[in-house]
Amino acid sequence: MLSKTLYNLFLVLYAAGVRTASLWNPKAKKWVNGRKNIFADINSKFILKVAGQNSKLVWMHCASLGEFEQGRPLLEELKIKYPGIKILLSFFSPSGYEVMKDYKGADFICYLPMDSPVNAKKFLDIVQPSLVLWVKYEYWFYYLDELKRRRIPTILVSGIFREDQPFFKWYGNIWKKMLEAFSHFFVQNDESEELLATLSIKDNVSVNGDTRFDRVLEIAQTFKPVPYIAEFCGNSIVIVAGSTWEEDEIELLHFVKANPRIKFIIAPHEINEENLSDVKEEFPDSIFYSDFLKDSKADQSPELTGTSGNLLIIDNVGMLSRLYQYATIAYVGGGFGDDGVHNVLEAAVYGKPVVFGPVYEKFDEAAGLVNEGGGISIDGPISLEKALNSLLNDETERTSRGEAAKKYVHSNAGASKKIIQFIQEKRLLTN
Repeated sequence: MLSKTLYNLFLVLYAAGVRTASLWNPKAKKWVNGRKNIFADINSKFILKVAGQNSKLVWMHCASLGEFEQGRPLLEELKIKYPGIKILLSFFSPSGYEVMKDYKGADFICYLPMDSPVNAKKFLDIVQPSLVLWVKYEYWFYYLDELKRRRIPTILVSGIFREDQPFFKWYGNIWKKMLEAFSHFFVQNDESEELLATLSIKDNVSVNGDTRFDRVLEIAQTFKPVPYIAEFCGNSIVIVAGSTWEEDEIELLHFVKANPRIKFIIAPHEINEENLSDVKEEFPDSIFYSDFLKDSKADQSPELTGTSGNLLIIDNVGMLSRLYQYATIAYVGGGFGDDGVHNVLEAAVYGKPVVFGPVYEKFDEAAGLVNEGGGISIDGPISLEKALNSLLNDETERTSRGEAAKKYVHSNAGASKKIIQFIQEKRLLTN
């Protein structure tokens, strides 16, 4: 099979490329180091913590952190419904594993070993899952083929399909074969359902929406203040720019300089030392959150913020979803890059107008937010300034867009509960 040969070549080239990049790229180095002696680690720690306890195991695989946030509400609801189960959580990317490796909601967390016939068999021989949850996308042929061969129930969570994906191309035979492993597809939209139908996949598909709506609601409902952020914000207008890349920061640069009375919080998507240094150079009057924290602890004076500039750079991971609560207006990055805008729902759930770049069409939640009036797409610094000034000068518009954003999130919640109901009805964890 030509497509299988090409797939195997891709695996070889991908692994070689990452190993080469690991010589200078910290993220690639973590990818490589995280998989060294991985089966020895799984054999010792997994068997000690999970195996042999006569419990059913649910394996959830996520490409990265964003996919985990989609799957998390489902995982935590499953633990409530079936308190005796064990949870295995795997990641492909360091940006997921490194952030969540200490997550208490799973019994065992690991990198997914690179796809191969040997690795897939060895991995499944050890973990022996009763149910597998594959979140959104990232398909590995040998793992899925082995799951199918063993007849292990495998569910796609919050899946999304587009015409430009290999499943729907003339060369996509191996990709189509991967889909045969799934017992059921929970997809985000009608288009995905229609595309699967062209492959004669019809009877095991449900249009279910996106579980991320459930996750952001959970975060908002259990909101915990972020230390000293309220102190930084004071009574000022605040713009929180989250998951920004260099292109986003360039768009914001003039507006920040022209508005010294507005407080800005920028949370870059990449927080390695080099990128943080670049952001600091772009905004020389800014202060890192870690430094602001030290200053605040050293001096409890409420006047402290007056000497700290008007821009705070967040130099850690894990706070962003709570930072949007402090915003007057939210800006979400990624919309000027090929991969598209990041998670707009984290801001929308707090009832904030959400502004982002032009690359959002592949993201149903961003497109829906624009359609409902809670989101504004801009295409450059001039339209950004126009949008921000319009929102800042018209409180009625700002309020109505914020309310539309919040309503949009609430009206699309509930996808996780529908998947739980399916698992219960099919007795996937009680047989």
